[in-house]
This record gives sequence, structure tokens and C-alpha cells, in this order.
Amino acid sequence: MTLSLLAVSMLLPAAPLPGALALLSPGGGNPMVGTLVMYGAIFAIFWFVIFRPQQKQRRAHEETIRQLKKGDEVVTAGGIIGEVVTIRPVKADATSAEDRITIKSGESRLVVERGRIVRLTSAPATAGASNA
Repeated sequence: MTLSLLAVSMLLPAAPLPGALALLSPGGGNPMVGTLVMYGAIFAIFWFVIFRPQQKQRRAHEETIRQLKKGDEVVTAGGIIGEVVTIRPVKADATSAEDRITIKSGESRLVVERGRIVRLTSAPATAGASNA
């Protein structure tokens, strides 16, 4: 029995063939594929956790600023709180971030660009609504 194992071991190659070793390795044939998959997964995580929510928030902010109307209470980038008095568009055909908005804060009136308004704090009360 010892002789037969010795004879069989002499017939087998000492090391597996390089192709066979590549098939048996956990990464498959090309080690670059695993690296690319890892970078792709990291990019996907960043996209869905950071970039996508930021884009949604930016679109919602732009839509809110585009919907501004007379009587809305707003906060500017400088922290000034005021009520929208007039909206003067720079371009007649579309709403842009360069539109001039006059706000009343206290007894002062300030002209700011639409793009410098950070948030809308409250919408004006409608005529039929009660404050109770």
C-alpha cells in the first residue's frame, strides 16, 4: 500500500497549475475585479447616504424660494428676518436667483436677491383663517 501511494504521488505534479490556482482562489481570476467592486460599493454608499439626500434638499429649497410671494416671512443668509413686500424679476420670462426681493424688517426695507433667502419661516394667513 505504501508503494502504491508513492507511485501515485510521483505521477501528480508537485504544485497545481497556475490556471487551476486562479480558479481555486477566493477572488477569482483577476484581483482587480475585487478592488473595482469594493470601490463601486463605496461609491454607491456615498451616493445614497450623502449625495442623493443633499440633491433632494437642494431641489426642495429651490422650489420653496421659487414659490415666494408677497407677505411671506423669510430669513436671509445674513440672518435678517423680514416680510416680502415686492418681488422684482430681473428677467421677465423666468424666475431666477438674481430676482430682487424687497423685504420689510422692523421699520427698514431691504432689497436682497432671491438666491440669498435661506428659508421661509411662515406663509401669510389667508383671509378666511382664524388665529384662534
